[in-house]
Amino acid sequence: MVKRDFYLNRIIRSMWNGEIKVITGIRRCGKSVLLFELFYEYLMSTGVPNDRIIKLALDQRRFYKYRNPITLCDYVESIVKDNVHNKFYLFIDEVQLTRPFLDSEHGNTLVTIYDMLNELKAYKNLDVYVTGSNSKGLSSDIATEFRGRATQINIYPFSFEEFYSAVGGDEKTAFDRYTIYGGMPRILYMDNEQDKKEYLSSLFKEVYIKDIVERNGIERTDVLNNILDLLASQIGSLTNPTNIANVLSDTNKEEINSAMVSNYIQHALDSFLISVARRYDVKGKKYFKYPNKYYYVDIGLRNARLNYRQYDPGHIMENIIYNELIRRGYSVDVGVVIDRTKGRNLQKEIDFVVNNADKKIYIQSSFRIDTPDKSSSELESLLLAKDFFKKIIIRMDIPHNFYDDNGILHCNLIDFLLGRIELF
Repeated sequence: MVKRDFYLNRIIRSMWNGEIKVITGIRRCGKSVLLFELFYEYLMSTGVPNDRIIKLALDQRRFYKYRNPITLCDYVESIVKDNVHNKFYLFIDEVQLTRPFLDSEHGNTLVTIYDMLNELKAYKNLDVYVTGSNSKGLSSDIATEFRGRATQINIYPFSFEEFYSAVGGDEKTAFDRYTIYGGMPRILYMDNEQDKKEYLSSLFKEVYIKDIVERNGIERTDVLNNILDLLASQIGSLTNPTNIANVLSDTNKEEINSAMVSNYIQHALDSFLISVARRYDVKGKKYFKYPNKYYYVDIGLRNARLNYRQYDPGHIMENIIYNELIRRGYSVDVGVVIDRTKGRNLQKEIDFVVNNADKKIYIQSSFRIDTPDKSSSELESLLLAKDFFKKIIIRMDIPHNFYDDNGILHCNLIDFLLGRIELF
């Protein structure tokens, strides 16, 4: 079993901090294993008795009754209320499956899981942990719903470092496999290539699409599928809902409303299936509304979406780098700098402006730099920034890392993914 110490340590650091720990992420990425197995094993190893850990998996039939938030709260209170001298841990899996309940005994008040969890949080002998696969189901503003008392930990499919810790062997061979099938945990237990492809395709059809459609009452499933196909084929490319609507209108021979496209994209974002990187004016220090870049949370899911027909290593590499930066907890934007030399007024792009608190770095993703023109184009945007923040080009075509004459670090991709390069 992959230990996932990066996330486990974050949970451990958050123990008994007075807040509800909200563990989010796409379905089947390992949230339940992290909480119900890895963290559970940690607690047991520190001497916590089994009967002090209350586990409710709301996607299992025997726990369906606890989807009623009042029933759930009453059950937990019956255990912890009269045992104030003992510490208890509450694990709730897939908390978005709860449903608001109309409490007729108290003036027909609509009671939500947030109300009940905030009530349980008041017990000083109870530490609460919940998982969820939909940010809308958990509320897009977790801090507000939990009255500013929540710690959110977002879980991703296996990073390459986690993947490699399990498969071992030649790093380049392992990376090649990762770029095709990605890091969904179950993939590690499959040897047959066709089984992997069918599993990832079934996740899309039977889990993610159904979840999005059922939760949001989507009527045009065909449009949703077309949008996901288009975003998969355009990872690392700038786009916006209007452009996507125009493409779909031409393809489908009917008018597709851009507002519908925007809503469907938001639903995919809420399900953690994709992420958005906004454009940021490096000099003007402001964000542009559109266009943006979209990335898939797992490159294997992206490839499965396109039935493995579109293997573009440069864009795949960019998607993997973005996911790694987000996984590490950084804020990541697409940088825009203006080239005003020689009377020009051209927008140039820096792939990633990476923020870590008050620190910032610029990163370019380049599969290979094999011509003077390619070298010039990759360097130009970084040099136009004209500041003293660290600048990095992540590449696949160099055996070792080096600084060039401009002070820009050229970094091998695998070294970056395996944590051998100190970014900040």
